[in-house]
Amino acid sequence: MSIRFTAKARRGMAAVTIAVGLTVGVAGCSGAGDDGKKPETSASASRAGGSDPSAQEGQSEEPLAELKGSSGLLLQITSAARDTGGFVTVNGFLKNDGSKRITVPPAVRGDETEILRHGMSLGGATLVDAKSKKRYYVLRDTDGRPLTTTGFSSLQAGESLAVFIQFPAPPTDTTDVDFQLPTFASATIQISG
Repeated sequence: MSIRFTAKARRGMAAVTIAVGLTVGVAGCSGAGDDGKKPETSASASRAGGSDPSAQEGQSEEPLAELKGSSGLLLQITSAARDTGGFVTVNGFLKNDGSKRITVPPAVRGDETEILRHGMSLGGATLVDAKSKKRYYVLRDTDGRPLTTTGFSSLQAGESLAVFIQFPAPPTDTTDVDFQLPTFASATIQISG
């Protein structure tokens, strides 16, 4: 069976194809009106370590802080930047500095029921603003998923995983905060922007 399209039908199909492409492209963008939330794919993109330029650029720079965890785990924080959406994004690398495969302790997820429902993450991280006497918890999307790297369980010896964590932003006059993650030492980091 042969199907013939008129020029008008072909233009209509092309317009629909372009509209669908734009809708898909815009849905993946983070802009005004989306409450500053990153799309769910950000976590998997960070897992692959290939599409978060700020984390990659930070790899060659001196880290803001290095936090030692259990069994040879190391968290290097490479940046903590304010974003226009009213949040702070912390980027870094979770590394296995040991000589054997390490299972990342489940405690790094924290103990909040909503976050635990969504699997392994860095959802237990907090920022502490001693100046204002406030603690900031990891942001979540409308389904309760933490806005942080998810879906990892272990690291091979020498393996490094690019990670990100998003928090509500402290007041603009606050630049130094304590970063805390269960099973890791805490460290003071400086927020830029």
